[in-house]
Amino acid sequence: MGDYILSLDQGTTSSRAILFDRAQNIIGVAQKEFTQYYPQEGWVEHDAMEIWSSQYGVMMEVIAQSGIRPADIAAIGITNQRETTILWDRATGRPIYNAVVWQCRRTAELVDRLRANGLEGHIRQTTGLIPDAYFSATKISWILDHVDGAREKARRGEVLFGTVDTWLLWKLTGGAVHATDPTNASRTMLYDIHKLDWDDTLLQALDIPRAMLPQVRSSSEIYGYTDIQGARVPIAGIAGDQQAALFGQTCFTPGDAKNTYGTGCFLLMNTGDTPCVSRNGLLTTIAIGLDGRVEYALEGSVFVGGAVIQWLRDELRFFPESRDAEYFARKASDNGGVYLVPAFTGLGAPYWDMYARGILVGLTRGTKREHITRAAQESIAYQVADLVHAMEADTGLPLRQLRADGGASRDGFLMQFQADVLDRQVLRPAIRETTALGAAYLAGLATGFWSDREELRRLWQCSACFTPAMPAPQREHLLGQWHRAVARCRGWAQP
Repeated sequence: MGDYILSLDQGTTSSRAILFDRAQNIIGVAQKEFTQYYPQEGWVEHDAMEIWSSQYGVMMEVIAQSGIRPADIAAIGITNQRETTILWDRATGRPIYNAVVWQCRRTAELVDRLRANGLEGHIRQTTGLIPDAYFSATKISWILDHVDGAREKARRGEVLFGTVDTWLLWKLTGGAVHATDPTNASRTMLYDIHKLDWDDTLLQALDIPRAMLPQVRSSSEIYGYTDIQGARVPIAGIAGDQQAALFGQTCFTPGDAKNTYGTGCFLLMNTGDTPCVSRNGLLTTIAIGLDGRVEYALEGSVFVGGAVIQWLRDELRFFPESRDAEYFARKASDNGGVYLVPAFTGLGAPYWDMYARGILVGLTRGTKREHITRAAQESIAYQVADLVHAMEADTGLPLRQLRADGGASRDGFLMQFQADVLDRQVLRPAIRETTALGAAYLAGLATGFWSDREELRRLWQCSACFTPAMPAPQREHLLGQWHRAVARCRGWAQP
């Protein structure tokens, strides 16, 4: 067996490869951003071949950079942006259309049609999801509708569907394996999370041929092999990015929760063998498929988290580097009464408003760049607080602490403000690359690189603990003003 696990972490804005040793030390990291396409308002696309080439490129770069031999890699784990939809030609291996990204809202009217046809209850009961353009189902149907001959080819199995994990697995194995895992399948709005099979009612409603869908396998097993410079390396772990982060944070016990501060924010709580039905706009999803069974999670999704800082950097040119946001936020003693709701592509949980749009309120002649930057930082924490409060109401379990990861968790101002508005401790792990680490865990368990979950739990370490210090009246005022701002942005783009 090799001495390293290689994680391929395919995200919304970049592809990364991270190499871990047996003690979870990071031996090497390579990352490459790729192009974001916005063909129309509310539309978001990627070039699936660029996703593949960037991911393959960083995989080879991290191997060369670290100086190891490909034969030293015990296994590869894949974690990925979820819901993003790719359709490709089985014979040529070429996409028939750009990848339609999870953020894309082009299918909102198709979702409205599903509701009008009385399918909302079936979707919630069967898939654990709320009907929304966020998920893969309507994206698949849209591509089949808009590419000539695609649906007929799909019926013959000549056009294949995959989320990004499936696409990478297909490419890495030279087209030998067309598969996904339960965590990704559960995000398509086509998968029965109770029967663990694709749902024929939804396939029929959207005219999606079953022949184009991948096989659903465990999150931790050897799916196939890839050739790296003559070495035959097993691909042995797959999980959608947020479930991978939950696993990487060793949230193995019901009630354990983590929030990933990435492009979006994703709060997941492990609910064990029992799916928890939300009454507050959260999603019931599969946490992991392991050891012949699945475990469930309750999830809240924020569409725009760290992406609001990228917006300040790239579109408004407030600062040259995302990390500068913390500096400017700290220069303001408060937000100056400014609130930014970054509903650029609608609002996720607990609101689920596809027609909400971003709003900046409370501006005065004295408003400075620092106030807007601070308002953007605060907006991330407010959105997460909304998720936590909804989750506590659903489960009846008060959250003792929140484990934080993702790129924006490096921001000390944001983490302290999050602890303050939650009135809960926020723990930041020593290894913040928990998404990649979760994929590594799954690949390592499948190949015997690590023995069991208890070994993994013992290896987890906390690097920083943020303790709430905000007076209750101040916290209540800030949250109240935030909710006033949210109310003003809702339904803005309603036809």
